[in-house]
Amino acid sequence: MVCKKKRSKIEKKTKWWKLKKEECCEEFRQKLRQALGGQVVLPNDWETTAEVIRETGRKVLGVSSGRRKEDKETWWWNEEVQVSVQRKGLAKKKWDMDRTEENRQEYKELQRRVKREVSKAKQKAYDELYNRLDTREGEKDLYRLARQRDRDGKDVQQVRVIKDRDGRVLTSEESVQRRWKEYFEEVMNEKNEREKRVEGVNSVEQKVDKIRKDEVRKALKRMKCGKAVGPDDIPVEVWKCLGEAAVEFLTTLFNRVLESERMPEEWRRSVLVPIFKNKGDMQSCSNYRGIKLMSHTMKLWERVVEARLRKVVEICEQQYGFMPRKSTTDAIFALRILMEKYRDGQRELHCVFVDMEKAYDRVPREELWYCMRKSGVAEKYVRVVQDMYERSRTVVRCAVGQTEEFNVEVGLHQGSALSPFLFAIVMDQLSEEVRQESPWTMMFADDIVICSESREQVQEKLERWRFALERRGMKVSRKGREVEQ
Repeated sequence: MVCKKKRSKIEKKTKWWKLKKEECCEEFRQKLRQALGGQVVLPNDWETTAEVIRETGRKVLGVSSGRRKEDKETWWWNEEVQVSVQRKGLAKKKWDMDRTEENRQEYKELQRRVKREVSKAKQKAYDELYNRLDTREGEKDLYRLARQRDRDGKDVQQVRVIKDRDGRVLTSEESVQRRWKEYFEEVMNEKNEREKRVEGVNSVEQKVDKIRKDEVRKALKRMKCGKAVGPDDIPVEVWKCLGEAAVEFLTTLFNRVLESERMPEEWRRSVLVPIFKNKGDMQSCSNYRGIKLMSHTMKLWERVVEARLRKVVEICEQQYGFMPRKSTTDAIFALRILMEKYRDGQRELHCVFVDMEKAYDRVPREELWYCMRKSGVAEKYVRVVQDMYERSRTVVRCAVGQTEEFNVEVGLHQGSALSPFLFAIVMDQLSEEVRQESPWTMMFADDIVICSESREQVQEKLERWRFALERRGMKVSRKGREVEQ
C-alpha cells in the first residue's frame, strides 16, 4: 500500500510576479488598453476597474497551478525541461501500449535526455543565483530557498489536524476549519475591561485639502513589491506597471473616498494566515500567529492618510517605534550610555522591560477615536479611519481550505500600513501622565523600558504604568516582563 501525501488546498493565483519583466508589463498595458476600448484612462469606479485588471492579468500572465512556488522542489524548472518531460511521458504511454524494443529504446533515450536537461537547468539556475547574490533580488532568492528547506523539515503547511480547546485532536476538514475560525474569532474580538471616559474631547472641524497626485506617487514609491496579495488579488505591481494612468485613477478614487468617507466594500475583507511561532505543539492554535493579508490598494490609501496624520500629530520623543530618523539602535545606545554612566559611578540603576499583551489586537476602538481627537486630528480624518474599521471581516486560510467569514470588531488591523502610527498615537496619549523623559522611559511600539535608581522606585513606576494602561483597556503582559539591575 502506497500512502500519498495530500496537498494543501490553495487557490489558483494570477502570476503577477511576471510584471517584473518589462515585456510582460508592456503586453499587460496594451491588453488592458484594448479591454478598455483603446482608452488610456481607467474607469472611474473601483469595481469595474478591478474586474478589468483581474481579467486582463489572468489572460496575459496566466494563473498558477494552485501550489505555491516556495513549496516546489523544482524552483529551477524551465520550458526545456517541461517539453522533455512531456515527450518522455508520451513515449512511456506508447511503450505501455506496445512493448516493442524500438519503443523501449525511444523511452530510455528520452529518460536520459530529461536527466541531461534537468542537470543543465539546475546548473543554469544556480549560476544565475550566484551572479545575483550581491543584488537585492539575489538575497530574496537565497532567503526563499532557506525558508523552503526549513518548511520542508517541519512540514508546517501540511498540518491538517488541530486540537480543540480541550486538547482533543480534530481530523475532519470541517471541524479543523471550525476550530481555526473559533480561535481567531475569539482572539480578534476579545475585549479587556476598561473604565469608560467621563470627560469628552473637542473635535477639530476643519476643511481638508484634496489628495494630490504627488502624494499618491510618494505612497506608491514606498510600497514594496513581491508581497502576498489580499482577497481582491490586485498587487501594487499593477499600479507601478501602469505608471501615470494609475496615479491619475488612484488620485480620483482616493478623493472620492475622502469626500464620501466610504471606501470600496472589497477593501473591508482580508485573509488571515496562521504562521507557526517555531515553539510548542504544532497542533495547538495558540502557537500560531495570524498574519492578515489585505488589499494593496487599501494599503496605498492608508499610506496617503498616514503621511497627512504625521504632519499634524507630534509624537513624544520617548517613542522610538516606526518614527522617522529613529530606531531601536538609538534606544539601545541611549540605554547603554545611561548604564555605563551609573556603572562608572558605582551607583544603582534598575530597569524593567515591559511588553503589552496582544497590544494591537486589544486596542479599544473608542479609545483610538478619543486619542486621535485629543491629538488634534481633524474630524474628517477620524471619520475616514473609522470607515476603515467599519464592517471589517476576515477568513482564515489553513491547510484544509478557508473558513467561513467572521467580523473583526476589536483592535487595530494586523498588516496595516497605518496601524503602527495609530498605535503610537494611542500610546502617546495613554502614557502622557506617567512617562518621564528619555532615557528614563523609552518605548518601541508596545515594548517599554522604565528606569530608576532604586527597586522600590521602579516598582512604583511600573504600577503607575500598569494602572494608566489597564484602566483604558490595554493589558501589561506578566510573562514578558524582565528586570535588570
